[in-house]
Amino acid sequence: MIGLLTGTVLLLMGIAIWQISKIHQLIQNNMGIKKDDSQIATEKDNDLQGKLMFAFLVFIYLVTIYCFWNYTKVLLPESASEHGVTYDRLMWISFAIILFAQTITQAILHYFAYKYRGIKNRKAFFLTHNNNLELIWTIIPAIVFFCLIIYGMVTWSSIMNFNDQDEDALIIELYAQQWNWKARYAGQDNVLGDANVRFLNDFEGRNSVGIDSSDPNGWDDIVVTQEFHIPVNRKIIFKMRSQDVLHSAYMPHFRAQMNCVPGMITEFSYTPTKTTAEMRMNADIAAKVERINKIRYNNSQKLLAKGEEALDPYQFDYLLLCAKICGTSHYNMQMKIVVDTEKDYNKWISSQPAFSSIMQ
Repeated sequence: MIGLLTGTVLLLMGIAIWQISKIHQLIQNNMGIKKDDSQIATEKDNDLQGKLMFAFLVFIYLVTIYCFWNYTKVLLPESASEHGVTYDRLMWISFAIILFAQTITQAILHYFAYKYRGIKNRKAFFLTHNNNLELIWTIIPAIVFFCLIIYGMVTWSSIMNFNDQDEDALIIELYAQQWNWKARYAGQDNVLGDANVRFLNDFEGRNSVGIDSSDPNGWDDIVVTQEFHIPVNRKIIFKMRSQDVLHSAYMPHFRAQMNCVPGMITEFSYTPTKTTAEMRMNADIAAKVERINKIRYNNSQKLLAKGEEALDPYQFDYLLLCAKICGTSHYNMQMKIVVDTEKDYNKWISSQPAFSSIMQ
């Protein structure tokens, strides 16, 4: 009903404005005021449009400089994974090439619109063809893009070509469902047991990722739900499944993302290089935490004034997020990642119960 009323009001307002414009036109005609409906631009029009184009050029570059100065602080800090260094280098090279090309082409476009604006008695020079110019603006971009594509393919290949049989690698399954994550460790044998959604209701629903209890490889598997730990400087091979819809495992600080597809297993691998404690000492992270806590403090004061509970101070943690819009609670689908030293990791993992304890 509200939508119908709103639409009706907008329609009536549109009709009223149209009628007012018609009345205004009739008044002008009766007073002998003739409107210039000519579609031919005058010298004054050309001069104004040329100057506006040049002013807009100055405007967009001032905005660009302002954005670089004010908003680059919200970018991700340096990578916390081994491959992330190469990934970031490729991204910044791509950004630099795009920014350089955009700066040059936009400057030429707007400056020419200003310099060669229509002026009385000025004749336009028509350049129909120039082989040298055609070669320059065709060959140079082609070479640049070819090199960039080859560099990207090599980078992608180095990131994605990992050995599943690496004995030193830690194997973890990330299990996605609306709207939470679970992590399953391969246990002492470093081999994940078979799993299927058909087994989710086994053991009174405690088989939360559907491990096949008939497969001995799964008896020592460990399932965690609140947070998962990984050791620093050790390769982690993630195997990803989805229970329901398409999800995407996104770990931004490790420059890692892979879709979780129902009915199949996808994989990604990286080696973390910074523990959680080390990352909290990073200057960019410390500045970000400080900015967030200032905002939270101001909001807390408002909440306290209303008699509500204040917000807790923010502390940095690595997070596993979902990068696919997977439903109503997609925004809150996340899981804490803790990067430990090898000693702390071994201590934590030894305290976690195995799947065999659920089977009893």
